[in-house]
Amino acid sequence: MPFIETPISGLLVFEPKVFYDDRGYFFESFNARTWQEVGVDTPFVQDNQSRSTVGVLRGLHFQTGEMAQAKLVRVIEGEVLDVVVDIREGSPTYGQWYSIRLSNENKRQMYVPRGFAHGYVVLSDTAEFAYKCDNYYSKAHEGGIKFDDPNLAIDWEFDLAQVIVSEKDLILPYL
Repeated sequence: MPFIETPISGLLVFEPKVFYDDRGYFFESFNARTWQEVGVDTPFVQDNQSRSTVGVLRGLHFQTGEMAQAKLVRVIEGEVLDVVVDIREGSPTYGQWYSIRLSNENKRQMYVPRGFAHGYVVLSDTAEFAYKCDNYYSKAHEGGIKFDDPNLAIDWEFDLAQVIVSEKDLILPYL
């Protein structure tokens, strides 16, 4: 199977089989049956995409209640450090974080179940980030955790004095 286990239950990394030849490459970026084989039967309803420059840090974001979202994230161009934090009440890994480098080179994807805060920092000159969501965005249900929460002590693999963060993300609360 093209899946990599993580230390956090429900969080999966997908490593697709890529076919290279003299014309370039081909890979299947999503197949519902492949995901169903590992117990993920998520009906995605919204695709999002963003482009950012080096040092842009987006996150840590989540949605609450009936508008919570599972996400399937990947990088189309460039490289990011993708970070998730388990915020599921009662979870044995509550408050733990996991990070992985996603890039156009490694073509890895990460499935982020509902109940996780999510963010990333751009490590390359630019990056194009794309993700599928299983629920629609709702401003009334959005939440977040400040990226530099000292209790989480996330290693962003980037100098936090140099990150570019939105005003909205700068005022997020700690977990």
